[in-house]
Amino acid sequence: MLKSMYSGVSGMRGFQTKLDVIGNNIANVNTVGFKKSTVMFKDLLSQNMGGESVNTTQVGLGSSLSSINTIHTSGSPITTGNQTDLSFQGEGYFVVRNGEDEYLTRSASFQVQVEEDGAGKLVTSQGHEVLDEDGEPIDDISKIIGIDGNGEMTYLDNADPAVTQTVTLSTGTVQNPSGLEKIGGNLYRLTDKSGELQDIPEASRIISGQLEMSNVDLTEEFTEMILAQRGFQANSRVITTSDEMLQEIVNLKR
Repeated sequence: MLKSMYSGVSGMRGFQTKLDVIGNNIANVNTVGFKKSTVMFKDLLSQNMGGESVNTTQVGLGSSLSSINTIHTSGSPITTGNQTDLSFQGEGYFVVRNGEDEYLTRSASFQVQVEEDGAGKLVTSQGHEVLDEDGEPIDDISKIIGIDGNGEMTYLDNADPAVTQTVTLSTGTVQNPSGLEKIGGNLYRLTDKSGELQDIPEASRIISGQLEMSNVDLTEEFTEMILAQRGFQANSRVITTSDEMLQEIVNLKR
């Protein structure tokens, strides 16, 4: 069989994956804290054809997926006026917990969840616990007074509303954000590729009263969609042409 046919198939598979990633990016264009992904390709092994040429004589065997990278650039901020809506100006993630598992997130639409004893607990919109710098949930809240740029939250204690308490939200960053594992719900899990959690840079600040939107650029995504479509069509044309050549070979017997 012609090598070009298999090369065309590998190209179509690659562009199908690229279109899947583009579709996911566009679907999350309005998702708070979402980070877009990009697809990288690599060529497959080349077959040596021999010969007496001075240079190496090789024929490529198609392409394959190299990586799908998550781009952790900042999205555009939107003002909400809600003091428990937070965003980072610069690098950083908030640390939250669901059961025994801890995650990182940039989607910081936090809320005060009232528990059975009437005390409030700071949680995410999905109900995950927001942690303090000691890795403990922030509870016994009567009323939040404010959150500053360093993540220090001032609130009134539920047991004694006349007492003002302060606590610092747990934050951090990693050496390789693209190595974080997406688990859905705008949450990320640390991996060996991302590295351990580190302190955020001094230049990073927490802004209260605004959220970070998705970093998806629709103009860029639609351009990439056109390129993926044309690449898919071109590779399908390679398969069609290869099939026509094989048909001509079969017809030689007539």
